[in-house]
Amino acid sequence: MRRFDKDISIVFPAYNEEENIEICILVAYHILKELVRDFEIIVVNDGSTDMTKEICLGLEKRLDNFRLISKEKNEGYGYALRDGFSAARFELVFFSDADRQFDIINLKDLLEYIDAYDIVIGFRKKRQDSLKRKFLSWGYNMLVRLIFNFYVTDIDCAFKIFRKRIFDKITIESQYYFVNTEILAKARRFGFSIKEVGVSHFPRYEGESKVGFLEIPITLKEIMRIYRSLRAINSP
Repeated sequence: MRRFDKDISIVFPAYNEEENIEICILVAYHILKELVRDFEIIVVNDGSTDMTKEICLGLEKRLDNFRLISKEKNEGYGYALRDGFSAARFELVFFSDADRQFDIINLKDLLEYIDAYDIVIGFRKKRQDSLKRKFLSWGYNMLVRLIFNFYVTDIDCAFKIFRKRIFDKITIESQYYFVNTEILAKARRFGFSIKEVGVSHFPRYEGESKVGFLEIPITLKEIMRIYRSLRAINSP
């Protein structure tokens, strides 16, 4: 495996992931030791009510470049990412979910392009989700393309790397899962370059998905709010 002369901050938002979080962090830790020059792993515990926090506190004592940000109450996926990105020390910031549906080794494929682009995003080559999740994702992607007039293959794929400086321009406002769309829509508006790369995807073996039909009204409200926000941004 090629070793990259890069320093990177890895952010994992986590809500009730006690079955997954330790394996997720340990696998990332050992791969990153071989993959990059220096790194940090940040878990944002978003008010979990299970043992996620306690497991992470134990890992903090064992791993010298692991940090836990713990919220007392659940504030939402978007705010968890926002706080993780703000705490990142390095210029390259990557995030993924803590549910082990992605293989962190695919980070090497994104790093191949980060010198030439501001943002490199994954798309799931063979998505291993339920028919309900696939249907929701398909409909959402179609809606985003129609309203925001830009195309990416898999806008909500939780496998993305950014140059941290883009967040000097982009302010995360979305509290929930619309955050992926918000970041990319604003990035396009500001003229940042985006590259897509196919990544592996696995079924969720432990825990439950936090996304469902109940999020649809919230998402529609967020879409319209960010649409109005984008109209107020002067493109470069």
